[in-house]
Amino acid sequence: MKKINYIDSIRNPIITEKATILSEQNKTVFKVHEKANKKIIKKNIEKLFKVNVVKVNIINQKTKMKLKQGKKSYKSGYKKAIITLKKGQSIDLTTGI
Repeated sequence: MKKINYIDSIRNPIITEKATILSEQNKTVFKVHEKANKKIIKKNIEKLFKVNVVKVNIINQKTKMKLKQGKKSYKSGYKKAIITLKKGQSIDLTTGI
């Protein structure tokens, strides 16, 4: 198996209403690589953002079928990680890495 680069394992942050509510509880949501596991994600977040990760939860979003003008199309699925940070720490998503 090819080793996943630490920058490639974290795709992009997810900024939604629910993710904003979670940010009040020291949690941040990211879209991650399909083959990344909790240990890889934790290590990479700590390297990239220089924060202490307490917990990592992973959710697999399934592929969804949509009908558009009578034709079937699919919205691709992805893996998302909810990162819980140590109290008092945060990740500023508005600045670049």
